[in-house]
Amino acid sequence: MYIFDLIRKKNVLLSPEEWVRQHCVHFLINELGYPKSLINLEKQLFINGRAKRYDLVVYSNDGNVEILVECKAPSIKISQNTFDQIARYNLTLNSRFLMLTNGKEHYFCEIDFKNKAYRFIRKLPKYQI
Repeated sequence: MYIFDLIRKKNVLLSPEEWVRQHCVHFLINELGYPKSLINLEKQLFINGRAKRYDLVVYSNDGNVEILVECKAPSIKISQNTFDQIARYNLTLNSRFLMLTNGKEHYFCEIDFKNKAYRFIRKLPKYQI
């Protein structure tokens, strides 16, 4: 079974993780107002010389990564390992906000770069021009 991906503009295989990713895309566009043109899916990045792939990023208007999202299948529990994974990715991407989701549980963090810390927040900010 396939699902149409609004960002990649093609049908993609509907795995459990893809189901979560596509729902997250629709949430960012329809609920928070982020333009499709600022959303990017499944691109490669290198961490300590090793190729990794992020699930989803949302760019700000100035081209910086605003939101980094890690999606897991609904059967996967969000754990410390999930937080560690997104934190490693963010060492390279320097996103202002993090989102972790398995479609059932959702966690949001804001990064405090000055104090090298993060704090949990209740929700992500809506898109602002």
